[in-house]
Amino acid sequence: MSVQATAATNAVLSPSSKPIIDLRGVCKSYQKPSGEPLPVLEEINVSIREDEILGLLGRSGSGKSTMLRTIGGLITPSAGEVLYRGEPMSGPPEGISIVFQTFALFPWLTVLENVEIALDALAIPRDEVRQRALAAIDLIGLDGFQSAYPRELSGGMRQRVGFARAIVIEPTLLLMDEPFSALDVLTAELLRTDLIELWQDEKLPIKSVLLVTHNIEEAVLMCDRVMVLSSNPGRIAAEIGNPLPHPRNRQDPDFIEIVDQIYSILTKHKPEPAQSRLHGAIHPLPDATVNSMAGLIEALAAPSYQGEAELADLSGALRFEINDLLPIADALNLLQFAELKDGTLRLTPAGRQFAEGGTDERKRLFNRHLLQCVPLAAHIANVLNTRGKHRAPRGRFQYELEDHLSRDECEATLRAIIAWGRYAELFAYDDKTKTFSTRANPL
Repeated sequence: MSVQATAATNAVLSPSSKPIIDLRGVCKSYQKPSGEPLPVLEEINVSIREDEILGLLGRSGSGKSTMLRTIGGLITPSAGEVLYRGEPMSGPPEGISIVFQTFALFPWLTVLENVEIALDALAIPRDEVRQRALAAIDLIGLDGFQSAYPRELSGGMRQRVGFARAIVIEPTLLLMDEPFSALDVLTAELLRTDLIELWQDEKLPIKSVLLVTHNIEEAVLMCDRVMVLSSNPGRIAAEIGNPLPHPRNRQDPDFIEIVDQIYSILTKHKPEPAQSRLHGAIHPLPDATVNSMAGLIEALAAPSYQGEAELADLSGALRFEINDLLPIADALNLLQFAELKDGTLRLTPAGRQFAEGGTDERKRLFNRHLLQCVPLAAHIANVLNTRGKHRAPRGRFQYELEDHLSRDECEATLRAIIAWGRYAELFAYDDKTKTFSTRANPL
């Protein structure tokens, strides 16, 4: 049986282990400035079972962290229900612990005190608190550093303290919110390996793990199942079982096949471009710089790729995380300099022309494609051209966007369109006065 067939089978034929968490029709919305709801999660149906590591993958803004915090009882869903051990959840339950990306340690406490503080609310005798904290520190590989302060530790060691603090309460479910993303590559790899070994040897005092990540290889390396979220709003786009035995080899063709399958799923759910009110629904622009787009075009045009490459190969060769690479690929796809399909990025004739052109030719080409492919850019240019002084305040466009996008999406979209418009010499922007204007000598 192929990996893909096995994955599909695993997704349907779930093991007989008990569900710890059930999300049933969970939706989450926030309120836009206009008062309309802004959906973040929609119709999420997920079970987290005992004895598994479940991965949650998705683009930035797909609702991964919102879903994790909903599972942890930190956020109340707008609709649907969350069951913990078969009972409706109301607030953070006992038995769920979280490891955050940013370590979240108290700098004035030692390693031992940072771990002990997790037990403060459990009414445990002081001697047992000390004993359990020391055992957790030893288990996670920090024995000898009990009296050290966070400032004395490397990033990897600080995250180990975070893990020790999370497992010292012996949780049923451990939630991990991109716990390795703030670490360097080698440190992250070592910590992943250590955790998987502890999990496989059944030394971790936990029943199940939910790993939120943007790193596809990390998910395939660690997880028994991977849930892929689409964006705007977040929905379950796919569930992929992972039958590969541990330890897993990144060079294994079956490993690569699952990675490529996930890349293909993610690139099939690309966000749409931001548009003006006059052109229908508004979606956020990819948060990609012109330099990063030009760099990716040049990399694709190089003899080693000859204009076409798998995103998985580009990610490894260029040392880009998926959340960094996808917005650039999306931007090239949006601007029709490249075609992104089923995990493959292929230069269009315009992309090849851009790669071969000089500075002025690149600007002219970018200007033309920006006007043709990004309705928001054409909308701003049209507003400026129809005004007597050819000027317009940022707030005029921000108001339009905030009716449809979250504040963060609005800021990222305006940041992108300002940078792209400046490069194309389509319009100018004065950050002091927060004003758009036409250029004196447009291209």
